[in-house]
Amino acid sequence: MDAVQKANSGHPGAPMGMADIAEVLWRDFLKHNPSNPHFADRDRFVLSNGHGSMLIYSLLHLTGYDLSIDDLKAFRQLHSRTPGHPEFGYTPGVETTTGPL
Repeated sequence: MDAVQKANSGHPGAPMGMADIAEVLWRDFLKHNPSNPHFADRDRFVLSNGHGSMLIYSLLHLTGYDLSIDDLKAFRQLHSRTPGHPEFGYTPGVETTTGPL
């Protein structure tokens, strides 16, 4: 949540409230491979409430996707790999662009 605080923008409640469920889902149920994020038989994690984007960024970082701690620190900054809402093509492992609520 330091990145949300540093950006002075963002929504900390959704990522914190969904963290336990998302971590179990990500760890125990979803098929994914950080070394090959586009393999055909992968599951897709779509964060429909895009304003909670720090949740997916944290999961991606902690599970070995090409997303560094510096990328997390640059949350919501111009040209960042961690924009305020997940955007397909900016962040490895993000499957689709989603928006607010």
